Amino acid sequence: MTSFPWQTGTATGVGSYPGEDPAEALRVVLGELPELPHLPELPARGPGADLAGRTAGLLVEMPVHLEPSGWRFSDRPGRDTQRSRDHLARDLDVLEEVAGGHDGPFKIQVCGPWTLAASIELRHGDRALRDPGAVRDLVASLAEGVAGHVADVRRRLPAAQIVLQLDEPGLPAALAGTVPTASGFSRLRAIEEPVAEEALRTVIDAADAFPVVHCCARNVPYGLLRGAGAKALSVDLRLLPKRDDDVVGEAIDAGIGLFLGAVPATDAALPSLQETAEPVRELWRRFGFPAQRLAEQVVITPACGMAGASPRYVRAALGRCRDTARMLYEAAL
Repeated sequence: MTSFPWQTGTATGVGSYPGEDPAEALRVVLGELPELPHLPELPARGPGADLAGRTAGLLVEMPVHLEPSGWRFSDRPGRDTQRSRDHLARDLDVLEEVAGGHDGPFKIQVCGPWTLAASIELRHGDRALRDPGAVRDLVASLAEGVAGHVADVRRRLPAAQIVLQLDEPGLPAALAGTVPTASGFSRLRAIEEPVAEEALRTVIDAADAFPVVHCCARNVPYGLLRGAGAKALSVDLRLLPKRDDDVVGEAIDAGIGLFLGAVPATDAALPSLQETAEPVRELWRRFGFPAQRLAEQVVITPACGMAGASPRYVRAALGRCRDTARMLYEAAL
């Protein structure tokens, strides 16, 4: 059984939030999710604060710039690369100022190598995913950059245990060969599972943090993620079909944590606490595991990032995640 850094009955967020004030967003996270807070991402600040651009700023010796079609590799660092780095540096300064004394688990998020390779274009304009050599270079650069990022966060939060979430919403499409070319007229060749697993493992091994992989798409490759070294998997509960019960059950039985997106991520009428918890209980009943393990292994989250939600809804949704996690824990006592 994996030793989890979080306590029983825990909730957390996925990553992104509305607004442009990192200090205010972090205070909300710390207030609503005290057991497992995380570093908020604020894409409303513009290019370089988005998922791909934010992580591209971590790449070592692989600068990027922004084209109308999206992010593209450059010969030298320019203002777009610097803007990405400036956003993150500001966030880390705020983190140290607001949460420097945090002494529990703390989660940070970066874009995974396959989603990043599908998001950044080569210099001639096609996606990096198309070129195996470019992907290898990106993976090595990302591994080094993420390791440095984890070390930086650890210096700023010396009493915290760092949880690293790799966001891979694009991985299922890369495996299925459904990622469009830059022109959109055809699809890129499917990535072989052993290649995908090795790349993820390279980044996870380099990071030296408790690894979570988040994938809010359909057809999550659970076995591949486990093989790459993920110790917890973050998924949208609504997209977890019964046909995946065997592979998900095997992961739970092997001691893998499960971050379940049980609360809508955009403004909606929140269901009652009981209605929020019941799909989680139903899933666990299908697996047949003891209720106590549910409270230990499952972390309740929103369904995905919350950049498209209103600040008022964000507070309500995070509170619902926290209350649902606590209720599931109390029911297991």
